[in-house]
Amino acid sequence: MTNETDTLTAKIIDLEKGALDKWFKGDTSGYLTLWSQTNFSYFDSSKPHRVDTYAEIKQFVLAHVEGKLFADSYDFENPRVQINRDMAVLTYQLYAKTSLNDMRYNCIEVYEREGDDWKVVHSTWSFIRPMDMNFGQTKTLV
Repeated sequence: MTNETDTLTAKIIDLEKGALDKWFKGDTSGYLTLWSQTNFSYFDSSKPHRVDTYAEIKQFVLAHVEGKLFADSYDFENPRVQINRDMAVLTYQLYAKTSLNDMRYNCIEVYEREGDDWKVVHSTWSFIRPMDMNFGQTKTLV
């Protein structure tokens, strides 16, 4: 890796962890700031269809997550950033015992340069090995 690649890799990971730090304190503003308002899509294991707009994800997050999701800590494991010019793909696994559910997710965040900022243009959160989960015993999923 080059110094530029190393710097961008660290920046992308820092942006994501900054959003997660707020997220697990019930504050969704980290992601609401990080997600692109002009070009955004989202897949989540708890939603039957892709979310295609920032307005739709913002409404969902504010109604179902803001002030309701808390965790004392989380594990951000195996991060990898793949960079190509003005795009970067961050993949990682997230583990957390939260006030709403036990999270075990494979996360994919596609970042794109928007001016001087990096914004998430696509986000996918999928369960790690869903065949091992007992959905009848869990709390309502986010």
